Amino acid sequence: MRVAPIINLTAKEKAQLEASARARSSSLRVRERAAIVLLAAEGCENKAIAAKLGQDVMKVGRWRKRYAEGGMRAILKDKTRPGRIPPVPKAQRKEIIRRTIEEKPPGATHWSRSLMAAQSGVSPSSVGRIWASAGLKPHRIKSFKLSNDPCFEEKLEDIIGLYRNPPEHALVLSCDEKSQIQALDRTQPGLPLKKGRCQTLTHDYKRNGTTTLFAALNVLDGSVLGTCMPKHRHQEWIKFLKLIAATAPPEKEIHIICDNYATHKHPKVQAWQKRNPRFHFHFTPTSASWLNQVERFFRELTVKRLRRGVFHSTGDLIEAIHAYLEAHNTNPNPFAWVATAPDILEKVRRGRRKLDNMQSA
Repeated sequence: MRVAPIINLTAKEKAQLEASARARSSSLRVRERAAIVLLAAEGCENKAIAAKLGQDVMKVGRWRKRYAEGGMRAILKDKTRPGRIPPVPKAQRKEIIRRTIEEKPPGATHWSRSLMAAQSGVSPSSVGRIWASAGLKPHRIKSFKLSNDPCFEEKLEDIIGLYRNPPEHALVLSCDEKSQIQALDRTQPGLPLKKGRCQTLTHDYKRNGTTTLFAALNVLDGSVLGTCMPKHRHQEWIKFLKLIAATAPPEKEIHIICDNYATHKHPKVQAWQKRNPRFHFHFTPTSASWLNQVERFFRELTVKRLRRGVFHSTGDLIEAIHAYLEAHNTNPNPFAWVATAPDILEKVRRGRRKLDNMQSA
């Protein structure tokens, strides 16, 4: 059975402890420890001291023992604790960064923390800290595509000019088709969202047909004119252009921004444009569909309405799309295009230089 050490104080030690217990300049921890030692010197047991001071019994016993072993110095300062893990040497950090960038692990396409830790002889958490300090994220990858359009600069400036400085007395419409939208029905009903659990959907589904959404985003006010058709040939594109012509004010010129899909450049479409001279077509550069603002609207439609949707038929799907368009148009917000043509061109040039350097290496 452990016995609490007996505390015997000289007059000088008692006076020093009493001063520490009363002094406002002392920290709260020192005042508490001095009070514990003073009561222990009076012969009080640890339980009684803990009850009187409102402290834990183990804490009382710890500081009683430390004073008995080390005197006043023992309660003025905590015991030294083990230091932090020694940092990885600078040379080793550089080697981990170099290996991450220049090498690949055996049998894999990219490094993980555990793989690099095993190869470098450090902990996975150390690898993570080194990667974070260097801005490295080997687990992530981004896709890209540089346009090879010989008229890239002219088309870029033309379209961004329409976004940032649209012509007066004209409509600027960003148009495209979202083709092959599937009416997917789940094989089993999912569970609804509730506290502590997210909504669930089965991974498998039934296909109940497809539809194509033709959409025209008004870049000035953000409203969207849209309609669904079963196909997306030049015939449907002309029908959609006629719908735009019927809904747009007759006195306004109409500027259509669209991609290079063959349907948009069909000879019959070109003939229709000649019969409707107020329509002006502006084609995005090849492999640069990101210039078309309506693509951003399609993403919102997918995320907010289609991805989690359950559709028993194409009719249900078309009804859901039209309901989303109607809700969107009750309070539309335009997308703010802030990037300038020179900024984008400079990024493209940097990308080309890097590609050329990699191909020549």
